[in-house]
Amino acid sequence: MDLARYVKILRQEKGCHVVFVLSHMGLAQQLNLANQPIAHGVDYILGADTHERIREPLQGKYCKVTEPGAFASFIGKLDLVVENGAIKEETYALLDVDPERYPEDEEMKTLVAVAREPYRQAIGKVIGQTRTPLLRYYVIETPMDNLITDALMWKFNTDFVVSNGFRFCPPLVPPEGGEAEITIEYLWSMLPVESAIKTGVVSGQQIVDWLESELDNAFAKEATRRFGGWFVRYKGLFVKFTIGNLMGQRVREVTVQGQPLVGNKRYTVLGCEREGDPDNTVCRIVSVADPHRHDITVHQVVTEYLAQHSPVAPTVEGRAVATDAPADLLSQVEGTTYRFR
Repeated sequence: MDLARYVKILRQEKGCHVVFVLSHMGLAQQLNLANQPIAHGVDYILGADTHERIREPLQGKYCKVTEPGAFASFIGKLDLVVENGAIKEETYALLDVDPERYPEDEEMKTLVAVAREPYRQAIGKVIGQTRTPLLRYYVIETPMDNLITDALMWKFNTDFVVSNGFRFCPPLVPPEGGEAEITIEYLWSMLPVESAIKTGVVSGQQIVDWLESELDNAFAKEATRRFGGWFVRYKGLFVKFTIGNLMGQRVREVTVQGQPLVGNKRYTVLGCEREGDPDNTVCRIVSVADPHRHDITVHQVVTEYLAQHSPVAPTVEGRAVATDAPADLLSQVEGTTYRFR
């Protein structure tokens, strides 16, 4: 990263008094960057990717870090007073986009309605109902992804299934004692890419190696090793792990369909086809034997499942259990004053 060179150009050649870095690396990596000498001369890292709700900027050694939440539910507001080339005053607030406090702009509301009109009937089609909240905030396991993997397992009945691992989608909360409608529009919010289904065969040892890799992607002690967001979502597996252990030592227990995993046994797996992956890769599981692309998408499977099983009621079931973190873990970041709220 050649950040120091660009900061020097901005400060010394362009005469900038304030330097921001716009980042999409995630909070852990952004905090790590804020503590590196190459960030000297940066005032703020305005971050994204993990979409944490930073209500008070986090102070690194060389600069501060913010993230303004997700789903257009928040706006980060930063006011600076600059005098004689230096920041004299600074105020930051994470504003909740509260419709009672901030009424809709009628002109913009009309523009949005006109843009949506050609698609309104199609995307407004109701494909199912849920009795429990569909949400995706949790790092380890979520009701929303349990619904998706429930559908995949119902359709194909492989030993285990894996979801694409999208991390964000606005929650869908039913009224107390009632049901919330799931529409085509909400399906696209849950799964913004319509991926084809792919199946294959892997060994028990491949499963363990893949799980260790996915755990390191989410929880590596070195922030620069973190990749891809939250822990992978699945059905058919039970995995117990310790976040604080080193790479290759986190997985404590794995069962497949309720039976202890056997290293040299072959297991069938289902996942999605990700654009650009080799044919023998299924949702980051590499060297999969007998890969087969099916002529059906994840969207189609979820739609079929909801048609036959609504109202659904997915919850956090304990498919993934950390020995050193709660099931409702809301952030990967440790060692700061930050708390998700």
